[in-house]
Amino acid sequence: MELVHCLSLSAEGFRIIRGMTRLILVRHGETEWNRQLRFQGQVDVPLNATGHEQALRVARRLADGDPVHRVVSSDLVRARQTADPLAELLARRGLPDPVAIAGLREQSFGIVDGMSVDEIKRRHPAAWNAWIDYRADYAFEGGESTRHFHARVMAALRALVLAHPGETVVAVTHGGVLDMVWRSARALSLDGPRVTHIPNGGVNRVQVYVDVDPHRLDILDWADIAHLDGMPPQPVYDQARLAQIRQRV
Repeated sequence: MELVHCLSLSAEGFRIIRGMTRLILVRHGETEWNRQLRFQGQVDVPLNATGHEQALRVARRLADGDPVHRVVSSDLVRARQTADPLAELLARRGLPDPVAIAGLREQSFGIVDGMSVDEIKRRHPAAWNAWIDYRADYAFEGGESTRHFHARVMAALRALVLAHPGETVVAVTHGGVLDMVWRSARALSLDGPRVTHIPNGGVNRVQVYVDVDPHRLDILDWADIAHLDGMPPQPVYDQARLAQIRQRV
């Protein structure tokens, strides 16, 4: 196995670090529920036509970039369908089939999975008002709290990087998962609305110095959508705007 070496300045001075794992994290392509701004959660919603085109463009972009040693994805169909075109291209170079990882699933929203914002407001007004306070320990009935979700996601990513020291791994996952990565890398609270852009089909590059601290994530690049140039504007679920509206009411 090829190991990446680099120099780091620590309390003991310069030393060689072995096993720098690079993660290329991709949000799945668009679905009809994305277009309708529905809470998809862990419902198995397939890609729409736009999403399939985004997946093809992601595949071409990453296949022409740095060598990839492994492709993994969430086990939900929208992530697997996004990973498939890249896996097919890389299979010609001898890469193994992609692996589905349940720990990289989207957050479960329990009783409101599949609903639009308007439907949640109408059918579960108290739950909606609690949700848009964006407290880390709140969960919709039957769903996951953000704190529990964060712990699950980070455990899955730590296991992934420890299994692939010195390699570049593409992981196709979900917007909520990427929000957890951003908050961890930036040492942000789990309370509060999402503050970073996470487009469908976007590419995000992160590195982890496995032998030093597998808990630490360093962001190299975020929300790269150059490969999606010319495609239709994406639907945006703006948590910060919803929080502002809540404060004014």
